[in-house]
Amino acid sequence: MNIKSTYCVGFHNFRVDAPEGVMRDGYAPFEVDSDAKDFIFSLKVDYEPITMDSFVDEVVQEEEVQEIHSGHVGGRSVFKFGLDGVYTGALDCSADYRDAHLGLASEKFKIYTVDNALMVLYAIATAKISTLLMHASTIVNGGRSYLFLAPSGTGKSTHSQLWLKYIEGSRLLNDDNPVIVVKDNRAIVCGTPWSGKTPCYINESYPVGALVSLSQAKTNKIRRVSGIEAYGSLMTSTSGKRWERGLADGLHKTLDFVARNVPTYHLDCLPDEAAARICFGEVSR
Repeated sequence: MNIKSTYCVGFHNFRVDAPEGVMRDGYAPFEVDSDAKDFIFSLKVDYEPITMDSFVDEVVQEEEVQEIHSGHVGGRSVFKFGLDGVYTGALDCSADYRDAHLGLASEKFKIYTVDNALMVLYAIATAKISTLLMHASTIVNGGRSYLFLAPSGTGKSTHSQLWLKYIEGSRLLNDDNPVIVVKDNRAIVCGTPWSGKTPCYINESYPVGALVSLSQAKTNKIRRVSGIEAYGSLMTSTSGKRWERGLADGLHKTLDFVARNVPTYHLDCLPDEAAARICFGEVSR
């Protein structure tokens, strides 16, 4: 039997109609009254297979053992998910991405597949409404949020842990996929049900204090960046379907606002206390 639930993430409502047991407990803090309106999308989840005979690949995203194939079947956008070489399901979307069907192909990897389908839908559905689904680790301190940006495995979570250990008053808001929303002419970061390997599902939002891109180095050094460099570090940490023009234009508008209005830095760092203190001292001014 399917269960219908409504969630609000980053000020946006979406509805999920799914079998019992496929939604992690991490979604519970984001559940809202079923009478909520203005859905950005509705997702139906079941074990009915989606026809993939004429699937045409457009872009493949690979990260560790995860795979997401973005393509189409006829005129419909379809996303195919895989984990450790196993096909786990496919997401079939309407032309406006407001309605979608996720056909699960693996009971073992059902939660992984639902999570990825919801992140894909969320990133696409919000592209035109001033919202960015980020790949970042996020700390809250002094009523502001600080986002650490870097490729997977290069130190985002480590740097957050250093703040938690050495910078008084720090809390982890999200360790992998926070959301930035431009609201009332301000950039605000929101927690989400998606936090990578760290279970941190906090439904709170804070003004963005700074964005910090990280690089591993032999010494600690931080500098302010702007213009193309700021835009580039932000763009490479943002999820979205950039090869579809209308969606890309929406992403660009939001990226440009954030790059122009949020202090952005680059930190060359070691995984040590000094790196956290140098970073905090600069970005919290």
